[in-house]
Amino acid sequence: MLSNKEIVCPEQLIKLAKTKGPIKVVIVNAGKAVSIESTKQAVEEGLIDPIFIGDQKIIEGIAKDIKWDISNFEIIHEPIENNTAPIAAKMASEGKVKIIVKGHIHTDILMKAVLKRDLNLIGKKRLSHVWHMTLEKNDKPFIITDGALNVLPKLETKMHILKNSIDFANRIGIGKPKVSVLSATEEILDSMPSSLEANELTKRAKEEGLNAEVFGPMAFDNSVSEKAAQIKGIQNVVAGNTDILLVPNVETGNALVKMMIFFMGACAAGVVVGGKVPVVITSRADDTQARLASMAAAVVAL
Repeated sequence: MLSNKEIVCPEQLIKLAKTKGPIKVVIVNAGKAVSIESTKQAVEEGLIDPIFIGDQKIIEGIAKDIKWDISNFEIIHEPIENNTAPIAAKMASEGKVKIIVKGHIHTDILMKAVLKRDLNLIGKKRLSHVWHMTLEKNDKPFIITDGALNVLPKLETKMHILKNSIDFANRIGIGKPKVSVLSATEEILDSMPSSLEANELTKRAKEEGLNAEVFGPMAFDNSVSEKAAQIKGIQNVVAGNTDILLVPNVETGNALVKMMIFFMGACAAGVVVGGKVPVVITSRADDTQARLASMAAAVVAL
């Protein structure tokens, strides 16, 4: 059942990022081969200009192993994992870097440093995470949010998630995205809180005049399949044509993304948006193509 398909970074995402790059970024705790290799690819594509934080000997050793001369790049020697994130966050706060890229470090440690209020890396918006999903190198992207950061967001937080995802969609060339607010049904049921919030979110989007077609509650099949929507008699512009899938909780988003990766061979580009700098959040199990795509998505998100 697991896919053997090679994961491929989408060409359009790289093309869009190239128009903005190279961007100064910091790689947090960079002492693993997959972090160095994906950084090398992003440099060769002209997307980034990296600063490495981590154990200098390990970083230089990995670069030597893959025959990459990094003598022109700054390396900040810090061998203790937990100390690398505060250094990166401070650099972003001081404007020395425009993007923070997670290396081999736990997400909660990195985000705790980013969220420190005295660094002013967060403004009036709530941070949220978007997944830019593609199956082929020329595939139309499918955005899933929030599958990594906000665990069980309430209505107000979901409005921030919605607005952040619309902004990201605009930046990748989707002028008026179609947003499906996910639940397990199209009916508004008191017994299913996600359906109530999806309905309210749809109303709020219209009231605020957001530049998107937002509809919910919607089940997954009707969000992505016109045939399923037609059979059920669901008639709206979002049904079967979804650009953004706004999930009710982190478990739903995480499971959908991981299923697409492991069962379908999808390329998942993940980035935290809504703050003063994008933060690339990848799984430590992600391969180099997914990491390259995530860095490209962060550059586009600027």
